Amino acid sequence: MTTHRSVAPIHASLAAGRWFELDIVEQMANIGAEVGRARRAMDSGDSERFARARARCLELFDLTLADQRWLDGRDKEVRLAREEVCDLLSGERTYHSDPALVDRYFLSFALLANARRRMARRPKSAGAGS
Repeated sequence: MTTHRSVAPIHASLAAGRWFELDIVEQMANIGAEVGRARRAMDSGDSERFARARARCLELFDLTLADQRWLDGRDKEVRLAREEVCDLLSGERTYHSDPALVDRYFLSFALLANARRRMARRPKSAGAGS
């Protein structure tokens, strides 16, 4: 009898629930960072670093797809993005994935997440809304 052992998550604290506290923009921005790491490692020929970054990237995609909040249709976009990234990182380019377009796609999430963080840190002006 073969025993299947579950693989420990790479992002243990995220898999334990912290990932599900992030909104879709923050999740996609984090995925994009891992995609960028994987692409840089692939371009430099560092197969070990590439394999680790690709595994982290796919784990974050899978955590996002497990997030029940995105079953309102946003999961379809996440699935398509995952498929595009897999195509790009596999090197097969079956879908003619364009690295520049993938970068721009994820950059938009990173920019929005950064802008939100900056706005959240800004002090509220006195008397606003009064």
